[in-house]
Amino acid sequence: MWNRQEFKFRGKEAFKRNYGSAVAVALLMGIVTLLFGSNSGVNTTVNENRYVEYSSEVHYSTNVPIIGALIGGIAITAVLIGILLQIFIENVLEVGGKRFFILNQTSRPGISTIIDIFKSGNYGNVVLIMFLQELFVALWSLLLVVPGIIKHYEYLMIPYILAENPGMDRQEVFKISKQMMNGHKMDAFVMDLSFIGWYLLSVCTCGLLNIFYVNPYREAAFAEVYAFNKQKAFEAGYIR
Repeated sequence: MWNRQEFKFRGKEAFKRNYGSAVAVALLMGIVTLLFGSNSGVNTTVNENRYVEYSSEVHYSTNVPIIGALIGGIAITAVLIGILLQIFIENVLEVGGKRFFILNQTSRPGISTIIDIFKSGNYGNVVLIMFLQELFVALWSLLLVVPGIIKHYEYLMIPYILAENPGMDRQEVFKISKQMMNGHKMDAFVMDLSFIGWYLLSVCTCGLLNIFYVNPYREAAFAEVYAFNKQKAFEAGYIR
């Protein structure tokens, strides 16, 4: 039976047993997401602001469209590079991070676990499936916000499944995640909401609480959710 409090308690105990490595892995996952997931958008905004300031200080000339096109080209290139880094590096490291927290339930894995997928021989399969996951969520989000959220939680188990089975067929991965989250999407959403208080409290510590407690705590708690779902899947017979 789904028990949010038990998942969080067991997750907290698990990450405390391997505190240093858990904090480091969660921090690496956060840094990679920050750099590859949002960096290009920030750069675009800054460049646009600089262009506005520049164009307001000089008289219009034939060089201005050229400079604008150049800045626009740089911004587009930066965005494309950011997307490629997210697809080929960030997503793979996310799966490696999930693998760390799965193993951390019963052992004390090292920080290097986060790069295991790069050495698994199934790098391309993981890249493709994680890309499709994000693509499908994005497409559903174009309809309305709610369908996108529903799909996000329907596919929530995909990186965990890949963490243990990086060579699994993509259709099977999506099918298993959907079955695992059947009836539990709202439960997972509420579990995410239960961490909001911690994130708000972290603001008072300039984010230090997130680094040294909240992020590894959340990752470990959701690894417990995966363990619960996997056991349920074994009992139901749709994984062996």
